[in-house]
Amino acid sequence: MLVHPSLSTLCPLLDFLSPFSQIWSSSSMAGRGKTLGSGASKKATSRSSKAGLQFPVGRIARFLKAGKYAERVGAGAPVYLAAVLEYLAAEVLELAGNAARDNKKTRIVPRHIQLAVRNDEELSKLLGDVTIANGGVMPNIHNLLLPKKPSKQTAADDD
Repeated sequence: MLVHPSLSTLCPLLDFLSPFSQIWSSSSMAGRGKTLGSGASKKATSRSSKAGLQFPVGRIARFLKAGKYAERVGAGAPVYLAAVLEYLAAEVLELAGNAARDNKKTRIVPRHIQLAVRNDEELSKLLGDVTIANGGVMPNIHNLLLPKKPSKQTAADDD
């Protein structure tokens, strides 16, 4: 029973109402107050987990506010930005993992990221002015430097 012991001796009606005390204690107060009778607080969940993201929404929100990009930052802006950054990171990592696997390696190194980004048309356009440290250069041999294949006409003329 959730009633103070001294009150139960004063009023026998409270014993009659005791089955209903659970219903009253679980109802919430108006406004932003805590629920009546609940001693345990609700466990905090991060904004990243609410949005189903791995990237830190709170940290991105803090950076947006500290960066003075605007006077105010909306609640959805850091969530959206975190989702975009997570998508781009996943895309680059997937392509870099494929490049590492093609080279029979199990560890992604900057060379694999360079190959992945430069072989993808959209990522290459997005990161066109970016230099990836230790990425190397794309393998390319100019057509003029390649050996000429003998044509069938020249072989017939020699006979």
